[in-house]
Amino acid sequence: YHYTECGLDNVIIQNAGFGAEDDNGEQIVKIPALGRLHKAIAEGLVNQPGTLSGAEIRFLRTEMGMTQTELARLIHRDMQSIGRWERAESPLEPALDIVIRQIAAEKLQVKVPESIIELCMQVTPQASANQITIDHVDDPLCPYRPAA
Repeated sequence: YHYTECGLDNVIIQNAGFGAEDDNGEQIVKIPALGRLHKAIAEGLVNQPGTLSGAEIRFLRTEMGMTQTELARLIHRDMQSIGRWERAESPLEPALDIVIRQIAAEKLQVKVPESIIELCMQVTPQASANQITIDHVDDPLCPYRPAA
């Protein structure tokens, strides 16, 4: 399932089986445990190679429950910089990309590479966004995980 409702164009959910019908008998998608799905997406974003796109920065920021002003204060930038990154009007510096990933990992309690060197090595400029693939699994405690 191509999950664009999260604000990202690059999220695919595998093994979903989320089909349902509304009261009129039309096919709809019903996604259980939405919070856990978003946590799995955040983990996929934090661990993907390349630099974060504007939409990915916005997704992580909103999942952390932060405003642009709060994130700007935390990383010592102005709110306009955050807005420009999120609208893809200016590129995110690799060092700040790493900082944002670390903050997101801590606030959202997602796994990141154990070594800061590994994280630095994966954050490199790229021409296009990577696909984030999320597996739906039969585990009521954790029904989603980034695909390997």
